[in-house]
Amino acid sequence: MFLKILLIFVPVTIVLDQVQVDPLWVFACSCLAIVPLADQLAKSTEALAEILGPTVGGLLNATLGNAPELIICGLALSKGLSEVVKSAIAGSILMNLLLLLGMAMVAGGIRRQRQTFNRSSAGVSASLLTLAAIGLVVPAIVSLAPGQQRELSLEISCVLFLMYLLSLVFTMVTHRSLFAKSEEHPEESAPSGAGTARVVVVLLVTAAFLAVISEMMTDSLDPAIKALHLSETFAGIIVLGSLGNVAQMIAAVRFARADNMDLAMGTTVGAATQAALAVAPLLVFAGRLMGQSMDLQFSLFEVVALGLAVTVVGQFTRDGESNWMEGAMLIAVYVIFAIGFYFTGS
Repeated sequence: MFLKILLIFVPVTIVLDQVQVDPLWVFACSCLAIVPLADQLAKSTEALAEILGPTVGGLLNATLGNAPELIICGLALSKGLSEVVKSAIAGSILMNLLLLLGMAMVAGGIRRQRQTFNRSSAGVSASLLTLAAIGLVVPAIVSLAPGQQRELSLEISCVLFLMYLLSLVFTMVTHRSLFAKSEEHPEESAPSGAGTARVVVVLLVTAAFLAVISEMMTDSLDPAIKALHLSETFAGIIVLGSLGNVAQMIAAVRFARADNMDLAMGTTVGAATQAALAVAPLLVFAGRLMGQSMDLQFSLFEVVALGLAVTVVGQFTRDGESNWMEGAMLIAVYVIFAIGFYFTGS
C-alpha cells in the first residue's frame, strides 16, 4: 500500500521538471517515484516469467531483473557521468551482498532460531562472485603497473559477459536442479489470454515511465550532487546503487519472512552476480557505442570494499544456515563502508 502511495510522485516529478524548478526538488521527487516503478517492474517480470515457463521465464528474470539499474546507469552514462556509473555498479554489488542480504537475514531470522538454504547453490553463487570480483579488480591493479598504458576493460568485459551467458546455461539447463525454487506461490496462478496481454501492457508502460523518470533524475543528478556537497563516488554507490535495487530489497525481505531463504539468497547474491557479470560489461559496451569513457578501473577503496564483501558473504553462507545476528553484522559492514565512502570522497 505504501509503495502505491509513492506513485503520486511520478506525475509530481514530471510537472516539476516541466516548470523547471530547482533541480534538487526534481531529483528528490524522482528518487521517490522510481521506488514503486521498480517494484512494479519486478512484479510484472515475475508474473510474465510464470506464464512463459521455468526456462524462458528464468531467462526473462535474469534479463530484466536489473532493468532499473541498466536504465538509470545507461542514462547517466549518456550524460558523461561515467565515474558515477562505475560507483553505482560497485554500490549495487555492495548493497545486494551486504545491506539487502543482511536485511533479509534479520527479517527472516528475528522470530526463528535459524534459517537454512541450499549450500550447493550458495557455493556456486559465491564462486561466480569471486570470478566477478577478480574481473573488476584486475583492471585497477594493471593500471597501477609502471609504464602500463593499455586499458583492459573491454577485453575483461567480454570475458565476464561470456561467463554470465555460461552461468545462465549452467543454472537453467545443465544443473537446473541445484537452483530449483524450494517454494512456489500456490496462491498465484499464471494468467492466460487477456491476463497475459495485461501483464505485458503493464510491463511496457511501467518500463516507459521508469525510463522517463530516470531521464529526469539523471538530468538533475549533477546539480543535486553539487547542492548536497556529495562526491560522485558516494552519490553513485549509495544513491544510484540504492535506486537500482529497490525491487530486490522488497522481494528479498518478503521471501525471508516467508522462510524461503533460497529465494532471498537468489534475489540478493544473484543480483550482485548479475551486476558484475552482465550490467558492468554491458555499460562498458554502451560507453564505446556512445563515445563515452567507461571502464572498469575502480578506486582503491572500491576494490578493497568489493573484495572484502565477497569474502565476508562467502564466510557467512558456507554452512547453508543464517540467523538474524549474521544479518546484523552484514548491515554493519555496509554502514562502515558507507561512512568511509562519504568521508573519503574518493
